[in-house]
Amino acid sequence: MTWGTELWDQFDNLDKHTQWGIDFLERYAKFVKERLDIEQNYAKQLRSLVKKYCPKRSKDEEPRFTSCMSFYSILNELNDYAGQREVVAEEMAHKVYGELMKYSQDLKAERKHHLQEGRKAQQYLDHCWKQMDNSKKKFERECREAEKSQINYDRLDNDINATKSDVEKAKAQFYLRTHAADESKNEYAAQLQNFNAEQWKHFNNAIPHIFKNLQSMDERRTVKLGETYRSFAEAERRVIPIVSKCLEGMVSAAKAVDERRDSAIVVESFKSGFEPPGEFPFEDYSQNLSRTGSDGTISNTPKGDRDRDGGPVSRSDPKHPMSRPKNKLWLFGKKPKWSVKMAPSLEDFSHFPPEQRRKRLQQRIDELNKELQKEMDQRDALNKMKDVYEKNPQMGDPSSLQPKISETICNMEKLRSEIHKNETWLAEVEGKQSSRGDRRHSADNHQHTPQGRESPEGSYTDDTSQEHQTPHRRPRPAQPTPDPHEFDDEFDDDDPLPVIGHCKALYSFDGQNEGTLVMAEDEVLYIIEEDKGDGWTRARKQSGEEGYVPTSYVEITMEKNSKGAVTYI
Repeated sequence: MTWGTELWDQFDNLDKHTQWGIDFLERYAKFVKERLDIEQNYAKQLRSLVKKYCPKRSKDEEPRFTSCMSFYSILNELNDYAGQREVVAEEMAHKVYGELMKYSQDLKAERKHHLQEGRKAQQYLDHCWKQMDNSKKKFERECREAEKSQINYDRLDNDINATKSDVEKAKAQFYLRTHAADESKNEYAAQLQNFNAEQWKHFNNAIPHIFKNLQSMDERRTVKLGETYRSFAEAERRVIPIVSKCLEGMVSAAKAVDERRDSAIVVESFKSGFEPPGEFPFEDYSQNLSRTGSDGTISNTPKGDRDRDGGPVSRSDPKHPMSRPKNKLWLFGKKPKWSVKMAPSLEDFSHFPPEQRRKRLQQRIDELNKELQKEMDQRDALNKMKDVYEKNPQMGDPSSLQPKISETICNMEKLRSEIHKNETWLAEVEGKQSSRGDRRHSADNHQHTPQGRESPEGSYTDDTSQEHQTPHRRPRPAQPTPDPHEFDDEFDDDDPLPVIGHCKALYSFDGQNEGTLVMAEDEVLYIIEEDKGDGWTRARKQSGEEGYVPTSYVEITMEKNSKGAVTYI
């Protein structure tokens, strides 16, 4: 059904209907705008939430627990989900809201044009009707005047008292009015014919054409609404696969939580590399008391200790300073010195336990290798540029690149030196860890501990030279640098330690620090505690004086099957 044939007389109602259609389209556009604002705000709030709970520290400082990593994965997936909400809002803004607003403006202009054409056609028809009506009224007026003049003429013609001139005058007036009426009749007939023709054109051509255009416009508006409804839904459906992947990623992150792996990471993160402390030896203070068989006293030495030691506990030598056992149960009591006297940020990480120190050294070596590779790449690039300048002098001066090349080479050498130094420390730590399970060596084994090692209480030195097994003279190695208070409590033990070997001094040592032992070149000393991997060996002089001497200053010979040898962890 067409509007032109069925609604030919409903111009005003169609005017109102088309205006309502445009208002409805703009109302839907407003709805889409509010919806995309909601999507944008939702995405913004999600991103703010992700940013709030994302780690603020660097990746190296972040915990590696699977529960934490899964949570960060969920945050990443949620951030991607927020991005998809932004995509939905963007598509609604461009493909729905933007299109609707643009189409609304086009509809308004088109409607205005069609209505103006309809009003012009209506105005022209009204003008034709007025002309026809005026001619009709004139014809009616002229006819009445002609009738009056005829009546007047007939009255005078029948009146015997009327003069001939009056009769002639009335006759002339009658003829004049009759002629005017005939002309008005002809004009009215022409105007009527013209109006009927224009009216037929108006209702059969002009108005149907205009209403057809309005109908087409309204139908296209309806189709556009249907398309935007579909685009509105497609904007949401288009992101469903990616949203599903985000949700699947969250589920996968949840499945990746592994409690056993987290427990292993806890062990790996906090493992010190030290071995648990050994048993406390029995401290028999009754050794110096004289007893006779008639005393009836019973030795206070536990049977287990007598059986294990193969006899009574050795008596203390009054000449020797007493020392407390080093195997302290510090888990619930006093902690070892390395945990109390923590050195602040030592370059070789000697203030960390061995396992943690190894990991940090390895991490630093990896970082230095990356920096070295960057410098090497920069050097290669500069050399290539220099070759290009040499072949094409107009492009640049090759000598201008030499300072930068020299600086890069210098940086490479520094980095290689740092890498070598850290690798030495790393090899030292790994060597100590591999030998920690077997501290006792046979008599024909000699120490090969590189200098620059951990001091007896946890500090390290920087000398990287190694000990030799032969007593040949060589340049005096650098001494380990102990803390002035390093050995304060090392010689308060209750029992003297047994001799496990002997050594010959290769160099003299002044023993200026407290807890160290003065020795002369070629002096022979007894070994009572071997090097723990820290560069110091505990020795005893013939006079009974005990202290620490640098391992690199002595040639050590260990006793085979030495009993009573104590290894401290």
